[in-house]
Amino acid sequence: MTLVFFICLLLILYGYFIYPAVLYWLSQKYGEEPGSCSDYPDVAIVIAAFNEEQSIGQRIENLQQLQYPGQLHFYIGSDGSSDNTNDILAQIDDPRLQVFAFSENRGKISVLNDLMAQVEQDIVVLSDANTEFAIDAVSELVSGFVDGVGAVCGKLHLYNKQDNQNQDGMYWRYENFLKFHESRLGALLGANGAIYAMRKSLYQPLPKDTVVDDFTIVMNIKKQGYKVVYRTLASAREEVAPSLGDEFGRRVRIGLGNYKALKQCLWALAPEHGILAWCFWSHKVVRWFIPHMLVLLLFSNLFLLQHGFFQFTLLAQIVFYGVAWHAIHKLQNHNYVASLQATAAFFLLMNLALLKGFWQFCLGNKQGQWQRTARGGDS
Repeated sequence: MTLVFFICLLLILYGYFIYPAVLYWLSQKYGEEPGSCSDYPDVAIVIAAFNEEQSIGQRIENLQQLQYPGQLHFYIGSDGSSDNTNDILAQIDDPRLQVFAFSENRGKISVLNDLMAQVEQDIVVLSDANTEFAIDAVSELVSGFVDGVGAVCGKLHLYNKQDNQNQDGMYWRYENFLKFHESRLGALLGANGAIYAMRKSLYQPLPKDTVVDDFTIVMNIKKQGYKVVYRTLASAREEVAPSLGDEFGRRVRIGLGNYKALKQCLWALAPEHGILAWCFWSHKVVRWFIPHMLVLLLFSNLFLLQHGFFQFTLLAQIVFYGVAWHAIHKLQNHNYVASLQATAAFFLLMNLALLKGFWQFCLGNKQGQWQRTARGGDS
């Protein structure tokens, strides 16, 4: 049990602290800045939406205001929306806009596959209905398509409009740090689903039960031998989920998708892929199984209480989980908690969500239907 305890502890520390430190060192020593090009071909912006009456109008206005030297074309698919999304889209008069109002709610991936089949442009930007692009975001994305680059990932900023203490924005800054340095080493994993671009010719239709489409699409591009780069100047922003409960539901679904994606991308773990395999193991696989290691850490600790050190580690775990659970209870009742407590609550809920997602994966949950994330403006 001692070996189990220390292996779990080391992997947890490795996933969250040691890997980022080593990654940063390697990036500083061996990393390369992505190149830039000055060609600006016609670009398609593709968005799949479901019941987005609160944001779809503003999203189209945002797209219309973008400054790009070439031509932009907007492909919007409404996946059997039952609110006013279709009516809002029908009132927009813009020759660049093509709306596909599907009568049946089939799921995001089915809509995405259909929209990509309609696209005629060589470069496609993929985004979400609740995202806001910086005015030069598309120009910055496209400038990253030098020879050998198959996809370009932008930088997403999360903001907390309602001050609801959702710590996802802080966690996302941590993820952006990892993406930046992985990109410098040629090992960027996945993309920010809210803002990334790809060569249309490299798109491979996805199974309809795919959940983390941004990760799967980009890994398919890597598998075809193309580079994926990260451009911090291609920026967008998006509001965090309005509550920890909404964030938990979103992360359960992402967790389910992660384990599906792992099954599809086992090829990337082979040693011959070098730095890509190391980053995949370290950033994704280890992180996705940290909930399991937390359970094993606590369980193994219970068998080692004859030593004072392990009595202390058990007490530390109990205190941490107690503080996190108390913070969750307070946040659910809309009470303020200190930042460290909110972070502990977010950490616990994030890993519980991953664990639930893994359980759903083991049960064979297809999750093909659209799972819309709550917005701050929802009632």
